[in-house]
Amino acid sequence: MMAAIIALWISGVIYAVFYLVPPAEGMGYLVRIAFFHIPVAWVSVLAFLVSAVAAGQYLRTRQLKFDWISACSAKLGLVFCLLATVSGAVFAKLTWGAYWNWDPRQTTIFILLLLYGAYLALRSAIEEEDRRAAVAAVYALLSFLTVPFLVFVIPRMYFSLHPETVLNSSGKVDMEPLMLYVLLAAVVGCTALYGLLLARNIAEKTGPTGKGLDR
Repeated sequence: MMAAIIALWISGVIYAVFYLVPPAEGMGYLVRIAFFHIPVAWVSVLAFLVSAVAAGQYLRTRQLKFDWISACSAKLGLVFCLLATVSGAVFAKLTWGAYWNWDPRQTTIFILLLLYGAYLALRSAIEEEDRRAAVAAVYALLSFLTVPFLVFVIPRMYFSLHPETVLNSSGKVDMEPLMLYVLLAAVVGCTALYGLLLARNIAEKTGPTGKGLDR
């Protein structure tokens, strides 16, 4: 039921993006990419945050279910981060003439991909379950400390070809009301999709009773 609701919501957002949203000044209809790029970028940050919180819970309780939640969320975050990278590269090609320019935002998101790619590699390299969970939890916490700097701080410190974000440097929302409403709907839909995928991944590991990893 929930999956059907999310699918309908996302379908409505896609319709609005292609048939209701007007072209943006200076960008034309290329602005449509933003309604995909921004939500997946937001969800990647959210997923890394959930991974870090679950990692902290594992270190506090030593319950393996929190390690699994942390790992699942980090994997999903990496997927959404990759989608943000690809959509950003497509936008770069259409506007700047090249998929990759080592723009500050492209550089920092590349570092983020490396950090969480290394997280998954670290997990696969440790066979003993409790040791893997402990090491991965510490790594997840330390990695997330870099996320705010890589996503929000460092890109603003240097000149960037990247268009002004929705919340501009003066702290004001720089977007027409219709565009903003559709973007918010897209963010809600993408967040709900992440929540659904995370819940399903957790259910697969813990079983229908949710007690598969109580130890």
